[in-house]
This record gives sequence, structure tokens and C-alpha cells, in this order.
Amino acid sequence: MSESADKIIVHIHLGDQNYKTVMTAGNHELIADEPEEAGGSNEGPGPYDYLLMALGSCSVITMKMYAERKKWPVEDIFIEMRHSKVHADDCVDCDDPNAKIDRIEKEIIIKGDLNEEQLNRLLEISKKCPVHKTLLSDIEIDSTLG
Repeated sequence: MSESADKIIVHIHLGDQNYKTVMTAGNHELIADEPEEAGGSNEGPGPYDYLLMALGSCSVITMKMYAERKKWPVEDIFIEMRHSKVHADDCVDCDDPNAKIDRIEKEIIIKGDLNEEQLNRLLEISKKCPVHKTLLSDIEIDSTLG
């Protein structure tokens, strides 16, 4: 994979330690793993944990940047997130009646002297972060062997 200025490059390596995975982005190294009950050694968060962390961190950063531009007194922003697979009851055209869809829930707590209108605007801004937009867009994943 070639590196270019408009692409984010990360390197992922799975060695001989079951599911322990070393992930590198620039000079930052992170560990992903599976829990012991899934055959891992629980040395790091799982892949869906990282997905939620990516979305959550992007959301809080986007909200904070917006609040700073507006000079709103935001002191702290907390997000609690959950990922689940739920039955696709609203999936009218699904071939499989047991089909499930991914659901991500974000509960946002914003501390600061803000009125209801400002809080609602920050909620809307949280949905405009780049990771949120990416997750809701059509995504192409090109996989090749090197």
C-alpha cells in the first residue's frame, strides 16, 4: 500500500499470540485483542471497542471545536457508547427474516453553562463528525495480497 498525503496509513500485525494484534499509526502503537472466552488473552480492546472509540473521540473533538468557534462555555464532554446487533424489524426488503443490523447508541453529557438550543445544536454537530459521516456512507474496501 503506497502512502500519500490524503490517505491515513495504519499498519496492523497479528503474530503468533492468538488474537493479540499490534496496530501502528505514525509513532503511536496500540494493542487489540479478544477476550479470553473468545480465545484471546484480553490484552487490549476488541475491534468494535476501537470502532466506538473512533466514533466517540471524533464526536467530542468536533463538538469541542464547534463550541470553541462559537465561544460557548463547554467544560467537559462525555460520551457513553454501546454497539449491538438487533433484529431488522424495519427491514421491509430483507430476504432473511432473522436479519440483524448494527446499532450504535451514543449518550452524550455536556457540562457547561449552555442553554437548550446550544445543547441541541451540539447534538446535531456530533452527527457531523467525519467518522460518523464515513460510517453512514457507502464505503468501498479494496483488499489485495502483497
